[in-house]
Amino acid sequence: MTFFEDLKTRLDAVHTWPSSYQFKFVIPEKQKPQLMAIIPTGLIQEKWSRNRNYVSVTVKTRMQSSDEVITIYERAAQIEGIISL
Repeated sequence: MTFFEDLKTRLDAVHTWPSSYQFKFVIPEKQKPQLMAIIPTGLIQEKWSRNRNYVSVTVKTRMQSSDEVITIYERAAQIEGIISL
């Protein structure tokens, strides 16, 4: 079972879709525009590192399915230097 297949199973076990979902990413400052282009609309909170080299981005939004959540993670994984929490 791949990581994303396992994630889908776990998401479906704890959520009834549509559902509220929280994404959290840590990303280099220069890559932030790429992340902002792919994340869904919702409540967005940012917390910068001391030297402003990195930013933690938390997004609370309503997702329609586990597949929709996984699509966001797959797109985010293509961004250099990103950490998904």
